[in-house]
Amino acid sequence: MDLYIKLFALFIIYSFVGWIIEVLFVFYDTKKLVNRGFLVGPLLPIYGCGSLLMAIFLSRYSNQIITLFVMAVFICSILEYFTSYIMEKLFKLRWWDYSDKRFQINGRVCLENAFLFGILGLLMVLFINPFFNNLLDMIPIMILRIVVGIVFVLFLIDLIVSFYVIKKFGNVAKSVNKDNTAEITKKVREYFIKKGGLYERITKAFDFEASERLIKDVASKAINTVNKAKDTAISKAQETKKSIEAEYKKTIEKLNKEIEEAKKLRDKKINNIEK
Repeated sequence: MDLYIKLFALFIIYSFVGWIIEVLFVFYDTKKLVNRGFLVGPLLPIYGCGSLLMAIFLSRYSNQIITLFVMAVFICSILEYFTSYIMEKLFKLRWWDYSDKRFQINGRVCLENAFLFGILGLLMVLFINPFFNNLLDMIPIMILRIVVGIVFVLFLIDLIVSFYVIKKFGNVAKSVNKDNTAEITKKVREYFIKKGGLYERITKAFDFEASERLIKDVASKAINTVNKAKDTAISKAQETKKSIEAEYKKTIEKLNKEIEEAKKLRDKKINNIEK
């Protein structure tokens, strides 16, 4: 039983980490925050499933880097393809679409992502999974059971509600041949706000527009800090350059002076020999 508790805890952790990765990737491309995935909450179960599959079945290849990379590509690509296919058949919607990318299959998987899956597999088996395993081992089993139990109930509620809402709004999408995540997120948010009460409070608390403004502000400050650091570095480099040039000039002058003195001494010795 404790093994399953630990596996579910890892599933939730990796689902959350995957959600963060997806949101950041989309924000980098579109400069907008989109609640990626099927669930209302900040979880992407496909990442949780993929990570667990790699952790369970690929750990034996930890000393065979190339085999581990290839197996991670294979497992994750198969999982991504069939997840996309099943969800499209269920809801007539797509949560991702790679039709505009080269080397893709039906817009469900692409070579670029497959390569990233391989890298992720290496990181997962060699570093990430051992780290979280050790972290969970440090938590008293009773506390872990309670926390996992609460999270499981919340996850189950989210799963049921998300299924119901998205099934209900399945006809709002203009086409299944595109990524409908942003549209789905908007409709789910509108639905919960209209419901009022606790639904509205939770939905507004999970405010992506406010988060987007915050991230843009943080990003702007980070860019300004980087620019200031760059200007300071350039200024110091220029000062260092001037200092080095001055030292170089002094050294050259000193060498020239010593050479002249050596020449005079040589000429003097030659004259003495001739006499």
